[in-house]
Amino acid sequence: MADIRMTEQEREAFLAEPRVGVLSVTAEAGRPPHMVPVWYAYEPGGDLIFFSGSQGRTTRKTALLEQAGVVSFSVQHPDPPYRYVTIEGRVVSTQSPPPPEAMLNILRRYLPEEHAQGFVAAELAQPGPSSVLFTIRPERWLTANFGKLEG
Repeated sequence: MADIRMTEQEREAFLAEPRVGVLSVTAEAGRPPHMVPVWYAYEPGGDLIFFSGSQGRTTRKTALLEQAGVVSFSVQHPDPPYRYVTIEGRVVSTQSPPPPEAMLNILRRYLPEEHAQGFVAAELAQPGPSSVLFTIRPERWLTANFGKLEG
């Protein structure tokens, strides 16, 4: 069978494209891992960033991330030829509240500029706990590009 793994350059370019990622983090005893879709930003060779919503440190996702310190994160292209990249990584930093420019760096991938600006303004104006920006350092990669079977 052909090797369908992506090269380092292919996987990093794929992860850098604007896709919705699925975050998975260990949950409390007796519960399966917590999985949630998230918007994120990634530059090849760097760290992956995403932020929690305005409930910040009071969310289950944030509490579990801070407790576990490690995550799995997966993105896919569901149309043929199917491709995916999954990273296993470590939380290397958190910031609360997130710097507005970091939030915009993520949101601009998914929203028009005026909506991204409005989202950040509304998020930062929320009373109470603020959002949390997470930085994840990829340590292991799992990839597949089923288009390589066609060659």
